Amino acid sequence: MRSAYAKADTGRWIEDTGIVRRLLSDDDDGSRHQRFVIRLSNGQTLLIAHNVDLADRISLSLGDRIHFRGVYEWNDLGGLVHWTHQDPLGVEDGGWVRYRRKIYA
Repeated sequence: MRSAYAKADTGRWIEDTGIVRRLLSDDDDGSRHQRFVIRLSNGQTLLIAHNVDLADRISLSLGDRIHFRGVYEWNDLGGLVHWTHQDPLGVEDGGWVRYRRKIYA
């Protein structure tokens, strides 16, 4: 069975669940992004880059479980997920992060 997070999957919409393992400082270069690392059930880690100019900030702690939908981009560290917000142009369905029954989009 092929991994759902392979280099060939770059640019695809994905939906999954993970546990917050690391909280990083915001990326303030251009649009502001809240950044955190999650671990998936298969052990892989992903960086989540959640745009807080387009969606509300998520008040997270280490060990929290999130469910997310976004665009996956492969890298040699496990990959990253962005577009965890609604499409400002209304073309795509967009993504989201669900935490404690609240949707952040």
